[in-house]
Amino acid sequence: MGQRDDEPRILTVSQLTRGVRDLLEGAFPAVWVNGEISNFVAHRSGHWYFTLKDEGASLSAAMFRGQNSRVRFEPEHGMDVICRGRISVYPPRGNYQLIVDRIEPQGVGALQLAFEQLHRRLQAEGLFDPARKRPLPRLPVRIGLVTSPTGAAIRDMLRVLGERFRPLEIRLAPTRVQGAGAAAEIAAALDLLNRDAVVDLILCGRGGGSLEDLWAFNEEEVARAIARSAIPVISAVGHEVDVTIADLVADARAATPSNAAEIAVPVRAELDGTLVDLTRRLGLAAGRELERRRQLSVQLGRRLVDPRRYLQIQAQRKDELSARLGRAQRARMVAARGALAERAARLDTLSPLGVLARGYAIATADGRPLRAANDLSPGDRIEIRLHRGTLGCSVDEVAGEEEDR
Repeated sequence: MGQRDDEPRILTVSQLTRGVRDLLEGAFPAVWVNGEISNFVAHRSGHWYFTLKDEGASLSAAMFRGQNSRVRFEPEHGMDVICRGRISVYPPRGNYQLIVDRIEPQGVGALQLAFEQLHRRLQAEGLFDPARKRPLPRLPVRIGLVTSPTGAAIRDMLRVLGERFRPLEIRLAPTRVQGAGAAAEIAAALDLLNRDAVVDLILCGRGGGSLEDLWAFNEEEVARAIARSAIPVISAVGHEVDVTIADLVADARAATPSNAAEIAVPVRAELDGTLVDLTRRLGLAAGRELERRRQLSVQLGRRLVDPRRYLQIQAQRKDELSARLGRAQRARMVAARGALAERAARLDTLSPLGVLARGYAIATADGRPLRAANDLSPGDRIEIRLHRGTLGCSVDEVAGEEEDR
């Protein structure tokens, strides 16, 4: 049985969703939308999902990996952007969304925004800090060049290097300096020179151009390669007004490739002149030192004495000292004898023997001096010590005085 004309057409949800999607995609195959980014998510698959909103509405948006890989800057929450894409419907949820194939920041170029974002991030990490920059060698013998083998930059650098100093050993690490993949080649060339470690200094750069032309030197992988280089790097990108991320990370920045060569090596003629001047000054200084030493030698020669005369003087000095010592010893002996005689005379006046010489005697009993008659009895034996000789006596009578009361 066929469907009656008055019967409604019943669609499945999928059928309706596909119909709406076909209508929307047909009506809006390419549209530019301005809005503020919110809920930005960079999925691990590489796809981006976010919402565009303004004061009155919001719109889901998706930008797949194939398209967002060409975007120079990093979308951020709250960023005002312009997106180009087509309107479609996501069937599982039935909501419409913008499939973005191009995104630009509003009010500022994408490259300028990318530069500012990377500049802030690397500056926060300290990659621009002067304290981490390495000093350049005073006179490098081997120089590495990271640049295009066919550009004007290499011709300028080789010309200036040849004019300023010969001979120099130059090693070229050829690389593209613009376009897709150039940044990876530049970073690889820097790593190669460091891995081989055969150069003292690296010059990395290219001639002038637009911001797009110079963009490889604003890529993060080039900045990281310069920062990790163990060999000092001079960056020479574009003209004096051009400043790239590579210039800020490098150990030294040159205004042009020619200026990089000038910074790298001194002029040999100037070195030769300096060497001649230093040689002359060294000769003068050596001459002055020799004259000073000659005069000192003459002065010392005048002070020198014949060794024999010196020994005679010392012998005479010894005799004089010996005579003085003898006189001093004799004088001390005389003084000592006089003092001894004086002390002996004083002792003699106090000696009991001196008393005996004046007619006195000493009486002892059993070797003890007698002081009182009462100490004896008749018949006791005593000895009488005279000035000359001793008498042995016997006591006949004791007539003692009473003891002192």
